Amino acid sequence: MSRLRVAVFGAAGRMGSTVCGAVIDDPALELVAAIDPHHAGIDLRQVTRLDTDLVVEPDAGHIATARADVAVDFTLIDAARENMAWCAANGVHAVVGTSGVTDEDVDRARGLFTTSSCVIAPNFAIGAVLMMHMAELAAPWFETADVVETHHDGKIDAPSGTAMSTAERMVAASADWAADPTTHVVSDGARGATVGGVHVHSRRLRGTVAHQEVVLGTTGQTLTIRHDSYDRSSFMPGVVLAVKRVADHPGVTVGLDRLLGLTEPSA
Repeated sequence: MSRLRVAVFGAAGRMGSTVCGAVIDDPALELVAAIDPHHAGIDLRQVTRLDTDLVVEPDAGHIATARADVAVDFTLIDAARENMAWCAANGVHAVVGTSGVTDEDVDRARGLFTTSSCVIAPNFAIGAVLMMHMAELAAPWFETADVVETHHDGKIDAPSGTAMSTAERMVAASADWAADPTTHVVSDGARGATVGGVHVHSRRLRGTVAHQEVVLGTTGQTLTIRHDSYDRSSFMPGVVLAVKRVADHPGVTVGLDRLLGLTEPSA
């Protein structure tokens, strides 16, 4: 059986290089193009120490030359928008994990991906996907909830996409949230952001990667659901899963739930 041919946008970055390594390590995949305009022209081994003879290319045109089946994007949101549009126009499947993707971006992608498919996920750690699913299942049985997310101090958006997605799914599962009892806020932001009655708090700390805790409370009890990513390798099983299954899900799929069988195909 022929291997899936994979290209990586932002290949010389921390997440991009980790994706390159995961692709190289999987016998069903072949890394055929590494795109990164900031490191164009250099040997990929110079910035990733991977066992590959690829040269970093400056733009998406080299993905077509390499005949890639799937392109993975962990760049910045402005670049990711352009990369998704290019993939859709050129019939290349896309797997996108870039932070900052909005509902408008998803709607735009749905209109673009007609001949190829796209998976956009706020989090590729399978444990984090299960955490969000469990929080959604628990939401109807509790009246109060806080989502507390912690990321490294290089993350520029807050709250994280995972935290927002978690809160939105909980609110969609239950509209019966108790009112906030706070009548005097001593310092602005102390109660965090509010998503339909669920409070969301963001922490940015050096030495961390990605961590999230969902605490739900009702009479006489609390339920805590927590997930921790200690290394970027934690995202790679989910990325590889998406690369292998993106073609089986026409159009745009948001999150890994469908790929893991947690939701029905029509969801």
